[in-house]
Amino acid sequence: MSGTNLPPPQDAWVHTYHKLLPHWQSLSSSSSPQSIIPISISRVNQFDAARLDIEMSAMLKEQMVKVFSLMKPGMLFQYEAELDAFLEFLIWRFSIWVDKPTPGIALMNLRYRDERAVETRGKVRTGLEGPGLTVAQKIWYCVASVGGQYIWARLQSFSAFRRWGDSEQRPLARRAWILIQRIEGFYKAASFCNLLIFLYTGRYRNLIERALRARLVYGSPIMNRAVSFEYMNRQLVWNEFSEMLLLLLPLLNSSSVKNFLRPFSKDKSSTSAEDDSACPICQANPTTPFLALPCEHRYCYYCLRTRCAAVPSFRCSRCNEPVIALRRHGAVSNSVPK
Repeated sequence: MSGTNLPPPQDAWVHTYHKLLPHWQSLSSSSSPQSIIPISISRVNQFDAARLDIEMSAMLKEQMVKVFSLMKPGMLFQYEAELDAFLEFLIWRFSIWVDKPTPGIALMNLRYRDERAVETRGKVRTGLEGPGLTVAQKIWYCVASVGGQYIWARLQSFSAFRRWGDSEQRPLARRAWILIQRIEGFYKAASFCNLLIFLYTGRYRNLIERALRARLVYGSPIMNRAVSFEYMNRQLVWNEFSEMLLLLLPLLNSSSVKNFLRPFSKDKSSTSAEDDSACPICQANPTTPFLALPCEHRYCYYCLRTRCAAVPSFRCSRCNEPVIALRRHGAVSNSVPK
């Protein structure tokens, strides 16, 4: 008889649903502020993006300087700060202003995101969602990065040209110089603290991004890095090879190397028929001929004297014999020690 008092199965499901629905809604509403997925952006990618942007600006500046290569020398140097600001403004205008990443940021698969808007959003799927920078953030970014750097560069050059730091200057100029130095020191200290915080949290590379709450996040969750290390490896190998050559070349004697490679030369007729009247160093007819002793091969006096002074153990470029003295061509004696 107790079974007759139980509700039908369908009514039991509906009753349970209505009973648990308020609890589920309260749990979902309370957990919505915590639904933001914590993400970690590679710090190396962010630093590489900044470095690539600097290299891109340097390349553009190099091409711009070539345009003004025919102008009056030194004139472009006076407007170097304006040129740098103009190039930075162009990069900002065609990247950040139109909701696109800068060239370096794009190569690292990154983009700017307004971190203030992300904190007010609800659930997210990957943690990379979020709107881009607002118009106000873009304008302030341009003012701080382009205008701020230009004003600071001009102020430093003007104060250095006027010699505000000299003790003989007026007290007002001296105070302005001290104020500039203090502002620079405070900015460097703040940048260093921001660097430590960035290395710990992975957010905001510089003070401008931290002030604007503009965070770099991945543009696509599938691709993390769009740059291979092939070019970097070639560049490192070439730099090490060039440094090794710069270290070894001053230690080598060109004449000794030439004489060492002469037996391996295929063209032996030219060496046998070589003109002994020409100076083996400058390959010209000696105006003041001197003989190298004891082999008595003819040289220009200045060529032979310079080589003997530079290399104490100088050997003749023709026969590889050590040169111990010099004698004027045509003279019977009176040899000159080297």
